[in-house]
Amino acid sequence: MTLELISFPLCPYVQRSVITLLHKEVLFTLTHIDLAHKPDWFLAISPLGKVPCLRVDTDTVLFESQVINEYLDETLPPSLHPEAPLERARHRAWIALGGDALGDQFQLMVAQGEERFTAAHRQLFDKLERLEAAMGQGPFFAGECFSLVDAALAPLFMRMEILHALRPLPRWESLGKLRLWTAQLMELPEVAGSVRADFADLLRNYLSEKGSLLLRSI
Repeated sequence: MTLELISFPLCPYVQRSVITLLHKEVLFTLTHIDLAHKPDWFLAISPLGKVPCLRVDTDTVLFESQVINEYLDETLPPSLHPEAPLERARHRAWIALGGDALGDQFQLMVAQGEERFTAAHRQLFDKLERLEAAMGQGPFFAGECFSLVDAALAPLFMRMEILHALRPLPRWESLGKLRLWTAQLMELPEVAGSVRADFADLLRNYLSEKGSLLLRSI
């Protein structure tokens, strides 16, 4: 089986699948595109015109990071999902919440006015505080075992740390369990290796281009 992941360097949803592939130690090709100038071949295979897309054996394409990760987990052992159906469903629910939180985080990052910033900040931290309440003793979401929840949320947490360094976010500082979880995830080679070495600079440059409110305190 050959795997090609279609990517954009700053996309957190792509990063979810990169982490999963690296954790499972699977050979794959990572192909970056420019989302501002999407090539025709990409538009032909991506029904939503978004990344990630996973091309399997050249003739089948999957889209949406949660779907891609589920497929990878079902076909490439060992599984990163719990065996019990109810607990597995619970994990999927928190992965979905993480996807929505990434959307809130993006709105926070590109906000140019205080009203939009405040609204995105509130929506994001309402979700993060619910996640904090659901978190067990760690070090990962499911205790000692790395799971698809960890793969899905690591990109969110990585960006939170970068944003917090740019403009202190007191509500992030207060989430002790999530901060410990984040520190544990950032030490993993599959998480550290899921982005370019200059990722923090890339993100900061992107925020600068967007006129992000996060940079106005610097």
